[in-house]
Amino acid sequence: MRSLLTSAVLVTLYYLLPLDKAFTPTTVVTLVVGIAAVALLLSWQIREITRAPRPELRAMEALATSAPLYMLLFTITYYLMERSAPASFSETLSRTDALYFTVTVFSTVGFGDITPRSETARVLVTGQMTVNVLLIGVAARLLVSAVQQGRNQQNVPGPGAGDDGPSYER
Repeated sequence: MRSLLTSAVLVTLYYLLPLDKAFTPTTVVTLVVGIAAVALLLSWQIREITRAPRPELRAMEALATSAPLYMLLFTITYYLMERSAPASFSETLSRTDALYFTVTVFSTVGFGDITPRSETARVLVTGQMTVNVLLIGVAARLLVSAVQQGRNQQNVPGPGAGDDGPSYER
């Protein structure tokens, strides 16, 4: 429930934020810093998964909060790019269109109804696809490993477990 609420708050903020700034190199730097922040958040969440009493649930929560945040970073970037350079995409992007485009690229569906036209847009979309592969492949593997480690730690007997005291048998 907390993950759903977090995602809803993030999407609501996206629609409410005054995104009236121009797309500049600072936008790209902010995107890169945001991706790094998501990576740090994910690494902290992975550590917490190993300590959680229910690691599977904690892993799902980590994924359900990190992925929307990651996607909204690109959504905002595409929206700002479209506002500054309307020829960047094959269609004018509203906030919903930018979110839709980001999700189709993330999910590797890529319907083709909205396509990057400018070189800058193509570079950013290529960057998103590259990070998507890393996020899906590496992060998924790390999450699964953290769940396994959390399970293993729960199955390890504590000190003295199974110890009936000294044995005097001969």
